[in-house]
Amino acid sequence: MPSPPFQMSSPLHGTERRSQFTYRQLNLLASYSTSSPLRVVAHIDLDAFYAQCEMVRLGVAEDQPLAVQQWQGLIAVNYPARAFGIGRHCTVTDAKKLCPGLLAQHVATWKEGDDRWAYHEDAASQIGTHKVSLDPYRLQSRKIMTLIKESLPPDLQKVEKASIDEVFLDLSAQVHSILLQRFPELSRPSLADDPSERLPPPPITALDWQADALVDLEDAEAEADDPDWDDVAILIGSEIVRDIRANIRRTLRYTCSAGIAGNKMLSKLGSGYRKPNQQTVIRNRAVKRFLSDMKFTKIRNLGGKLGEQIVSAFHTEAIEDLLLAPVEQMKRNLGDHTGVWLYNTIRGTDATEVNSRTQIKSMLSAKSFRPSVNNYEQAVKWLRIFAADIFSRLVEEGVLENRRRPKTISLHHRHDGQTRSRQSSIPQGKTLDEATLFELAKSLLSQITQEGRAWPCANLSLSVGGFEDGITGNRGIGDFLLKGPGVHESGEAPRDASVELSAHERPEKKRRVDNPGIQRFFPRKRGSSGGDDEGNIDVGMADTGKAQIETRGTSPKRTGSNPKPMTDYMCTRCDAGLVDAEALQSHLDWHFARDLQEEERGRQTFARSHAGAPRGQRFVAAPSSSRKSARGSASGKNKLEQGQSRLKFG
Repeated sequence: MPSPPFQMSSPLHGTERRSQFTYRQLNLLASYSTSSPLRVVAHIDLDAFYAQCEMVRLGVAEDQPLAVQQWQGLIAVNYPARAFGIGRHCTVTDAKKLCPGLLAQHVATWKEGDDRWAYHEDAASQIGTHKVSLDPYRLQSRKIMTLIKESLPPDLQKVEKASIDEVFLDLSAQVHSILLQRFPELSRPSLADDPSERLPPPPITALDWQADALVDLEDAEAEADDPDWDDVAILIGSEIVRDIRANIRRTLRYTCSAGIAGNKMLSKLGSGYRKPNQQTVIRNRAVKRFLSDMKFTKIRNLGGKLGEQIVSAFHTEAIEDLLLAPVEQMKRNLGDHTGVWLYNTIRGTDATEVNSRTQIKSMLSAKSFRPSVNNYEQAVKWLRIFAADIFSRLVEEGVLENRRRPKTISLHHRHDGQTRSRQSSIPQGKTLDEATLFELAKSLLSQITQEGRAWPCANLSLSVGGFEDGITGNRGIGDFLLKGPGVHESGEAPRDASVELSAHERPEKKRRVDNPGIQRFFPRKRGSSGGDDEGNIDVGMADTGKAQIETRGTSPKRTGSNPKPMTDYMCTRCDAGLVDAEALQSHLDWHFARDLQEEERGRQTFARSHAGAPRGQRFVAAPSSSRKSARGSASGKNKLEQGQSRLKFG
């Protein structure tokens, strides 16, 4: 670590001045406790990630205006292009009028009949025979995640991948370790051996924040006061994040912005406060000043129906105005639970933990056909692509090393406005390969087509789920015990094999409450996801509520301070404004891909309550609603990337 960026103050022997923080609160820092007032959480957000991926891949100058194109729209725009007024609402034609020197790079695609994804010069006009690939961006995202983890002590890191281009870091334990190294007096037991005793004051008079965007304090004179340990802790956190960002820049050539604060909500708001390539520090004393200038709709979970109810009840969107409302008024207008939650949230309180689980729960690859697929042979060609697409991602998950593998495979088929689905188990006990996925997919398709009324097909999707860790060779005690008749290995009564679900797919039991409170305003909790408009979704890998969405073909980028775009092509499901009819159709395709996943969850729940249903029961379901952003994609030219392999087309 570099030398401490602060000036030492004069010793205070014999004085009564103490810190406002206690030994107990300092110790809580080491355990990542969300109740510690010394907690340090960072949010790192890649700047215009898809555009940066293309700039690095193509080796273009950093001042070159560049946009990532998907069909005739834009899904990402770099900052030099934004200076010309280009946004994701622009078509490629309009963008080039604003900036004739704009480089519009189409995302990588899978082409019908090809054995791998690639960059195709004519992809924009081939929507009927191409599908978008997210693999290039996934690969870069994983490189960045690996580099971040390598930049942190292996035994003192808590990292949550929030989406393909953002990550939360709980730095509390690492900061605690550094505090004890730099200030040995903190490791001494208190004189009265009382954990509630206050800490000695920091032996410093000034902190050096270097190039950080430091949020000002409400009282300018307070800057002259000696800092306390929360200021020192967050300064150490800013040093750690600055080094991580520099490492990403130096090693992979990507820039990112960051926010450092006392919780996840504030750190996420901070990362978007000064972009690009800057980091914002929000000290505890500056939280009120930082939030008072914002609209509450910028805070996660304060948009949508709940946001509308708050505006209706208090006739304002400004946090500054809302701070004047007493908690009892909020409870009267919104209910006890929601009212208290809102009261605390607008004051910067957030006890959400950084969740270090970043594993994928399911994978889906899908395509809407325009024109429709009209026969089995044509559909099989797309199943080859789906199987290859999914397997390339499985390789990244460690399927070849048997670290993780899915247990189930599902096929969804849409004809004449109805979706039919089939699911089967993936054989265990041997290495899973691409050919196995393809054969299973063909078998499921055959089951559907044998029933008739399969053509024309408007949409196909293939998904795998039920991920489990690979077998390590150790056997549990349960393997050596005799089980009574009718008892499953888990101790439960066996269910019909056609509806068998892995443990993580079973819905959690929820405590029944008379007043659901704030939860009634939010979408049903599901694995986070990121995807493109054709359903290339990695559930469990992505967004925990990203306030700014870098994509067109799903919901446009919106924040609380920006009005919704006005257009003749509005999505009736999420109010997204699209540029033209083709973009609207592409957007609806994305909704459909997410609907398929929701249908699958619904069928699994239905199956558990009808365990006696005949095997192979046919399900016909109508799409359900969904809210999620989606992303385009790009990478590799001729050589095979990791996880890619040649397909044999007959």
